[in-house]
Amino acid sequence: MKSCLLTSLLALACVSTVSAENTAIGQRTNKYAADRLLEQYKDSLNKSYSRIYTGDVYAMDASEQSVGAANNMMPYYDFKLFAPFTYYKDVVKEQFHISLPEENEASANLSDKMYHAALLDVYLNNPSLVQNTAQALAASGPIVKPESESIKTNIAAAEEQVQVPTDPTAVPVDVVAVKPNFWTFAGDYYLQFLQNYVSGNWYKGGESNYSMVGAMTFQANYNNKQKVKWDNKLELKLGFITSKSDSLHSLKTSEDLIRLTSKLGLQASKNWYYTVLMVAYTQFLRGYKNNSRAVFSDFFSPFNVNLSVGMDYTVDWMNHKLKGSVHLAPLAYNFRYVDRLALATRYSLKEGRHTLHDLGSEFTVDLLWKFSENISWQTRLFGYTTYRRAELEWENTFTFKFNKYISSKVFLYPRFDDGAPRDGQHGYWQFREYFSLGFAYTF
Repeated sequence: MKSCLLTSLLALACVSTVSAENTAIGQRTNKYAADRLLEQYKDSLNKSYSRIYTGDVYAMDASEQSVGAANNMMPYYDFKLFAPFTYYKDVVKEQFHISLPEENEASANLSDKMYHAALLDVYLNNPSLVQNTAQALAASGPIVKPESESIKTNIAAAEEQVQVPTDPTAVPVDVVAVKPNFWTFAGDYYLQFLQNYVSGNWYKGGESNYSMVGAMTFQANYNNKQKVKWDNKLELKLGFITSKSDSLHSLKTSEDLIRLTSKLGLQASKNWYYTVLMVAYTQFLRGYKNNSRAVFSDFFSPFNVNLSVGMDYTVDWMNHKLKGSVHLAPLAYNFRYVDRLALATRYSLKEGRHTLHDLGSEFTVDLLWKFSENISWQTRLFGYTTYRRAELEWENTFTFKFNKYISSKVFLYPRFDDGAPRDGQHGYWQFREYFSLGFAYTF
């Protein structure tokens, strides 16, 4: 039993000794392999550096050798890989040349073979990239080897030179400052005619007549795109009509209006404005009735000025087809002046008085609805009340455009005024309408 235990211990000691020796041998072998690989890497770096920078040569064909000998230099081999692809005969010759084994061993150079293999791959797979041949390059001129020159700096001269700072040259620049223009101007005018013929035996009666109406509208609006808007509109309208039944007047006015509307607004929200509105209007000429020399209206008889304070709502509906404004004023002041004293009572003034002052409330709806490119409706609804008397005017103009210059208009104008004398047939209501065809232009 003791002999077996002793034998086992001796065998274990021998195995440990052999294992230690093998481990040491393996470590020395690995260290030698690592050192050998590092030496080969250093050699390859030195060789590449020598080929690129010290002019180590490679095998060339006869034409290249003649060029190199004539210029007392040899081309760098790596130049072939970075210059435009050129066909070199030595590359193809080496790959397809049949040589003895000892020749292959003598000429064996791993770097050369890698360069040749890369160029040959281009020749075979992408021949379109090869632009030149070695013979063409030799005929065009010698290969120039770059020479490095050391740059010597004269420090003393540099120190003697005094550096004077200079300001950059000022280049004139034309700067044009454009002042924003918050004003927009617009207008339109039209002149239209109407001819009506009725025969003497027409079963409903009536008489032939001619009429014409002309109008001009000018607008000057200010909007600073922030808070303030100021809209101004001047309307001038004048129309005439002939009547055979009127023996005293061969021509009378059918339309007569001078009206100025000015509205100053301060924005309160997106569509609401605090607004001060002023409307002033009168007429051009005297107005008569048939077969009467009595004057029913005249220039400044009457003349009305309505000043109101309230809120204004901007309307922009139906994809911009319906535009305008709605003005609501709980406080309004109305001034009326009548130059002809004989017409004072006709326009709610006391007899023998020229002026009238009163306070009340007012609203105005001013809209333009374009049904289509050629059909539109312009409407103005005005209401004023002093809680003792009331005025209501509703002007409607329908326009039918045939082209840019020819259009037809239908005008409907109902009016209510309980401050005027009551008519036995219509009461306090008044009404006027006309249909016309003629020339129109908008700018």
